[in-house]
Amino acid sequence: MKKLPISVSMISGAEAQRIGRALQSVAGWASEIVVVLNAGVSDGTEEIARKYGARIFCEPWKGYVAQKASAAQKATQEWILGLDADEVVSPELLEELERLFAVQNGLPSFAACSVPRLTMFCGRWIRHGDWYPDRTTRLWRKNLAEWGGVDPHAKLLVRGEIRRMDGNLLHYNAESIDRQIAKISGFSSDFVRHIQASGRKAVWWDLVLRPAWRFARCYFLRLGFLDGWQGYYIAWMTAFQTATRYAKVREAQADSSKP
Repeated sequence: MKKLPISVSMISGAEAQRIGRALQSVAGWASEIVVVLNAGVSDGTEEIARKYGARIFCEPWKGYVAQKASAAQKATQEWILGLDADEVVSPELLEELERLFAVQNGLPSFAACSVPRLTMFCGRWIRHGDWYPDRTTRLWRKNLAEWGGVDPHAKLLVRGEIRRMDGNLLHYNAESIDRQIAKISGFSSDFVRHIQASGRKAVWWDLVLRPAWRFARCYFLRLGFLDGWQGYYIAWMTAFQTATRYAKVREAQADSSKP
């Protein structure tokens, strides 16, 4: 298969159980794979990445935004594809990429591409609700975008046109309920720090109305009920996550007001 002028840019912790699937989906056609590995990881992730030809850089953890920026800066190709260790480029997305780079001498004129992300949860691909299409910008021309956002939610800041692609990026981040619940505490703590830094306060209707709205939007307006019991649970989990975030903000506000 002809190599595309794309550097795959990844960050990873201890991901020996998942990273091989991600790397296998790009190793045959990407011109370069760059992996920034958290310092101290010793579960075999590095060995698996080297097996697929990745260039490995071991660095201390700096947060999602800074770590992703570090990986992108090491890319040498004209185009960069940001990929997480729990993601896989689907055959349909690869076909679309091949068509994209087959025109205009292999160098598209726009700045970046967004893709829909399809998540596996408890044995089912989730195609409705708040989880799909979960469109995210992941392919960009070098020097026309950089990672920004607020940890842990890194976001590409693009200077120029963003084209929408149709092929799915397959996402395996939430394969079990326990794994998903475990994320709520850490992500909610990051949310609290962000709210405090902005100087915003949480009020009672944040605790009452926001969770109710998130459930209704996810389950009814965005047709989450079509995803079976998994869709029902995701809607409740989304509401609970929202309530937890604002409850922790209120908790922090109460703590800061104590003498």
